[in-house]
Amino acid sequence: MNLDFGFLNWGVISSFVAKGFIFSIQLTIIAMLGGIALGTVLALMRLSGKKWLVLPAAFYVNTLRSIPLVMVILWFFLLIPLLIGRPMGAELSAIITFTVFEAAYYSEIMRAGIQSVPKGQVHAGYAVGMTYAQCMKLVVLPQAFRNMLPVLLTQTIILFQDTSLVYAIGAYDLLKGFEVAGKNFNRPVETYLVAAVVYFIICFSLSMLVRRLQQKIQIIR
Repeated sequence: MNLDFGFLNWGVISSFVAKGFIFSIQLTIIAMLGGIALGTVLALMRLSGKKWLVLPAAFYVNTLRSIPLVMVILWFFLLIPLLIGRPMGAELSAIITFTVFEAAYYSEIMRAGIQSVPKGQVHAGYAVGMTYAQCMKLVVLPQAFRNMLPVLLTQTIILFQDTSLVYAIGAYDLLKGFEVAGKNFNRPVETYLVAAVVYFIICFSLSMLVRRLQQKIQIIR
């Protein structure tokens, strides 16, 4: 098989890729913020010690963590329109799916972060008259977020890589942009190789930033 990269015209390719790149970034940010918010709620439910909160949260987390993401994407895309009675766009379906799915993973990260805060600080909060909610909001969660920030960002990098799976429902993401460019130039192999390099550069650069952040957090400790 002969590879030919002479066809590359970045001005033309970027016109195909830019739209997909923007959606991939939007999907990553929305799913990250929504996943962390929902994941924090799930983590607090699992740590509450109340069975009526622990059991549904544990079921949610364990179920989604046991199912391949691409299957969840297809389920939401195919089943939700049947439930609501009208079609739902691929992009909106992807946003909902990734937020719901990633919450299960962020939940475990947040649960570990909350448990990493010494219980003595929690008892100290109760001693000065704080309620459970105040103690979590003012004492525990700020420290948990700081402790788990590198892991949360690492999970977000994985989330960005997983956005390429939305091809299964036809959403126009970064990989889809490269695919369209490859079909137009009739050079799919070369275009996919370029896409792999772009994904590598983005994810490797972010990984280096996370490593530096982790080192700074260790120094602060």
